[in-house]
Formats: sequence, C-alpha cells, structure tokens
Amino acid sequence: MPERAEVLVVGAGPTGLAVAAELALAGVGAVVLDALPERSGQSKALALQPRSAELLDARGWLDPLRPHVHALLPRGHFAGLPLDYSVLETPFPHQIGVEQARIEEVLEQRIAEAGSPVRWAHACTAVRQDADGVAAMVETPTGPTEITADYLVAADGAHSAVRRALGVPFPGRAARMRLAVADITLARKPSGLADEWAPPEFGGGGFGYLLPLGDGVYRVLFGGEEQQALDRTVPVTAAEVQRALEAVHGDDVAVAAVRWGSRFSDASRQVERYRHGRMLLAGDAAHVHLPAGGQGLNLGLQDAFNLGWKLAAAVRGHVAPQLLDTYHDERHPVAARVLVNTRAQGVLTISDTDLLALREVVGDLLTEPDANRRIAMEVSGLGIRYPVPGAAPHPLLGARLPGALAAEAAGPLRSGRAVLFGPEPLGDAAAPWRGRVEHVPSAATAGLLARPDGYICWAAAGPHDDAGLDAALARWFGRPDTEAVPHRRNHFREEPIR
Repeated sequence: MPERAEVLVVGAGPTGLAVAAELALAGVGAVVLDALPERSGQSKALALQPRSAELLDARGWLDPLRPHVHALLPRGHFAGLPLDYSVLETPFPHQIGVEQARIEEVLEQRIAEAGSPVRWAHACTAVRQDADGVAAMVETPTGPTEITADYLVAADGAHSAVRRALGVPFPGRAARMRLAVADITLARKPSGLADEWAPPEFGGGGFGYLLPLGDGVYRVLFGGEEQQALDRTVPVTAAEVQRALEAVHGDDVAVAAVRWGSRFSDASRQVERYRHGRMLLAGDAAHVHLPAGGQGLNLGLQDAFNLGWKLAAAVRGHVAPQLLDTYHDERHPVAARVLVNTRAQGVLTISDTDLLALREVVGDLLTEPDANRRIAMEVSGLGIRYPVPGAAPHPLLGARLPGALAAEAAGPLRSGRAVLFGPEPLGDAAAPWRGRVEHVPSAATAGLLARPDGYICWAAAGPHDDAGLDAALARWFGRPDTEAVPHRRNHFREEPIR
C-alpha cells in the first residue's frame, strides 16, 4: 500500500526546506525528497536580502545563522551599481553575507526536529493527481515506491522533474550570456584583493569577482569570451579560472585548486501558472533568471513563506483550496518583475561602448535619493505589495507590517499565527479564529489584520468596520474553529482541473 503524507515536497533546497518548515510550524507533516545522495554543502547564493532576513527573523530562524555571517553589507547593487540600503526602514538595512548551505542546514534541522527529515537519494520520476490527492512514483535506494499526499510542492530547481512530468511549459528567453562560478584556494594574491566582502563591480572587458569565504577559500564569479563557448556540463578547471582572474587582476594572483565549480546563464523563464490542481511550483521550478542583484535565493524563500501557511490551512480543512490560487496571484507578478530587472542588469554588464555609456547614465541616476530608494526597495524585497481585491483602500493594505508593529507581533508571528491589531473589542470579533489569529491590543490603529507572512490583508476603513473585518477573517482564515472539520484528509474536494 502506498505511503501517505499530508504534503509531499520535492526538492530540499532553501525553497523546499522553507515550505516544509512553515508546514511544520502549523503542525502539518511533510515528506521531503531530494534526488541527490546527500547535501552537497555547496552554496550558489551568498546573501540574504532585507525582506528575507525579516521573514527568517520573524520565525526565529535567523539567530542560528548569526555565527556564520561573514559580513553585513550596507548596500545592495544593481548590475554592480551601488544601492544605499541604509535609507530603508527595516531592522536589517543591509545584505547579510551568509552562505546558502548554512541557511539550508538551519531549515533542515528545523524540519528534522519536527519529525520530517529529508529523504536523500529519492528521485521523483512520475506524478498524477485527481480531485482527492496526488501520487508520486519515487526511485529510492531500495527500489521504486509510491507516495500519495493531499498536495505536492515542486521545489526541485530549474530542471524540475515534476514540472516536466506535469508537462508544464517553461516559456521565456534562452541564454545569451554564460558565466561560471567556483570556490577556489589561491597560491598567492596581491594585498588588498578580496580581503573583505564587497558587492561586485562590472564594466570593461570581462570580470572576475573574488570574495573571501574564510579558511583560505574564495568564491570567484567570472565571465568572458571563453565562457560563452562552453557547455554547462564542461567542468570548471583551475586553468580556466586562472585565465579569467589574470585578465582582470593581473598575474599577481595564482589559483591553487578548484574545490567546486558550476556554470550558469542569463536564461529568463517563468511558468504561466504556479498552481496546477493539487500541485504547486515554487522557487527555480517556477522561475529562473540571471542571479543579478542577489535576488534568486530570496525570491524562492519568499515563495515559500507566501505558500506555506496557505497550504497548511488548506490541508487542515480550515479554508477551501481556492485560497491557494492567491499564491499564484501574488507571487507570479513579483517574479515577473525580477525577471525584468535581472534582464536589465544583464544588459548593463555587457562590455560595449554604447552600453557602458548607458551604465554611466544609470549609475548617475541611482545616486538620486528617489531613484535609489525605488530600486533598493525592489531588489531588497521590501517593496512587495500584494493585491487585496475587494478591500477598502488603505495606505498599508497589501504591504508588510511596519517595523514597530512587526516588533509587537513577534510572538504570534514566531508561532505562525496571524495578528489583529486594534482596540480591545476587535479581540472579541477574532475570538472564533483563536489559535490562528491573535489579537494584539493597540491604540495606534483602528484595526489592522496581518497574515502569518506579515502582510496586511485588512485595514479598518473606519472605527466600526466590523463587516470588513469579518469578510477578511473568512477570506484568509476560513471557517472559525467552531466550524472547522477535524482533519487528516482535506475536507474539500478540488474543483475540476482545467
């Protein structure tokens, strides 16, 4: 008989692990699979943007990362052009320099503690679904098996096996630019080169960005004419890295060894729908782009924080599955915008006389406070604002909680609950949702309702907006506890899949 899970997560990278951690926080079990034999320990990404730091901190998952932080960078960048983050209203007005592998370790430990350790060497080979659930065929070290679940989250990367099995197209633009990344040791380097963390610089003929990772290991990111002709399967060699570094830094730098290397491109693709019945695509399985501005890891993490609490509510039978459509409605436009700004950044790194002139003009513009703030809010993730159809207009609606209110909401958010701010009587209105929504008395507002991911989904239109609050509670959190259905299987059947 097939193994049964509440949620099956395919892919144990940061996105899949964050989804599983969010589900565990809500008491929903997840089976997490990954085709790799074990965690590689390699880190494609090296920084957390401010919004991701806020979200991890809200859950209590940032503190375990602090001993592994290399640097706090007070600026981001747009194609290497500096963005001043110090002007942003956030407890984290900086990029946090920390390796992706460390983030994965923290999240993996969290789900293991909840009883859902990652199952390595488990490759999903086929999927199917009906109105009641999903089924996945999985190749394991002991042979093939089938796992069924209420829902499946595909977070298995740019070459997603689940996306292919579903037959979901991945439209977009093919690669025009090819680059390489490697972790290396050096036999020698000049003083002052890569002594500390700093954002990359582009412009001129090719580039060789070098960053210290500690213990004599350096991260190098490079691209030039040689890389354009190499297939992504060709190993990155010490000789290739040496040529790239010499082209930019001269022969005073010498490569000793390559510990790990990979190739990537500026391919820009996005699926048209994130939800396909009971299967949902997240992270690189849903979107890929040039990793410019340090946005890739953060885009996937924020997919997870948006999806996790909604999926838990659907599994527990509190809400109809249609709430999951808001995952696509909210996150698809965010990723689409990231694809736009990363394509723009890619153009600004090309060594062409006219494009270098354009780069100079854009760089001048970004020194203007309004322009800096506009682009910094976008790249940092702090400027995300989700649509709230049918709600009365309000300056904060759809935005993340302001800093002071986020601090007051620390307790509920850490436990994955929504937060209702406002006068004492509002607490009575939210009482039927106790356990999912916590009232925090506040004289600073007539009423604000924030979801578990910290985004405001209702703001009082006046001192007596009871109808608006009731509608928001029902829309986002479904049945009151007195009406919720005791759950092991989802009470709701799916609508026909079109």
